[in-house]
Amino acid sequence: MVTDSKTKSLLCLKAALDKKALDPVLLELKGTTSFTDYFLLCSGKSDRQVQAIAQGIEEALKKKGIRPLGREGMTGGRWILMDYEDVVVHIFLGPVREVYDLEGLWIDAPRIDLQKGGNVG
Repeated sequence: MVTDSKTKSLLCLKAALDKKALDPVLLELKGTTSFTDYFLLCSGKSDRQVQAIAQGIEEALKKKGIRPLGREGMTGGRWILMDYEDVVVHIFLGPVREVYDLEGLWIDAPRIDLQKGGNVG
């Protein structure tokens, strides 16, 4: 079982990208919040793609013995929130992401460079 939060966040990222997630952003919240270490934000082009991204993440982590503490929004597919304790995943339908602007809300949180530090291989 994966216990390292960064490794877990990168597993979520890889699974999201496998389902063609758009505009992924990985925010490091260690020391900023008490409720999680990372936020993964990404988008889908349709409610079905948003749902597929969430299902892909859930299946990939389940193979590693990791189950979400909770998840919200699967039915509607506009904003799905998946709580993996030290990693929280937000999957948005594009326009919904713009409305809530979590990147703007967490503007001071360091972003993991997905080209360098995000060894997703």
